[in-house]
Amino acid sequence: MFYRDERLALFIDGSNLYAAAKSLGFDIDYKLLRQEFMRRGKLLRAFYYTALLENDDYSPIRPLVDWLHYNGFAMVTKPAKEYIDSQGRRKVKGNMDIELCVDALDLAPNVDHIVLFSGDGDFRPLVGALQRRGVRVSVVSTIRSQPPMIADELRRQADNFIELEELKDVIGRPPREPREPDPVPVAAED
Repeated sequence: MFYRDERLALFIDGSNLYAAAKSLGFDIDYKLLRQEFMRRGKLLRAFYYTALLENDDYSPIRPLVDWLHYNGFAMVTKPAKEYIDSQGRRKVKGNMDIELCVDALDLAPNVDHIVLFSGDGDFRPLVGALQRRGVRVSVVSTIRSQPPMIADELRRQADNFIELEELKDVIGRPPREPREPDPVPVAAED
């Protein structure tokens, strides 16, 4: 439940929201998402958290990060760390949980309601801490994917659970077709 006069802040765990929307077969239109929550209350801030691969010549998330930054989102990024796992596979690690928690607790005295876009159960203690400070917390994720993208303990802790699939018609768009890679130039033989 939202009240038109309440001060809102959005905290978006970028990779978690992307995975949840993808599991439901749609992409997020962030302009529509921001408009929807501006309609629901007095939106003070919309934070978006993501780790970036800085050593790649082109990061596929860079255009989204730039667009969000220029369109009213507070971007919180840090370099992702690459490593090789025990089976020799390349892995990327870029956890933004601490940054999101610190920002939410810092902003808590200035808001009435925080909307957390994540299903990560690690955020349950954050939700409890915000509630003890008098802030209502809604969590946006999905239980309709297989497996569900929200931890049960997070859903139970939240004041309100918003099923992401129910927002599809309001903030969704069809998934983009994957771009064909540019053809690799072939060296001419002499």
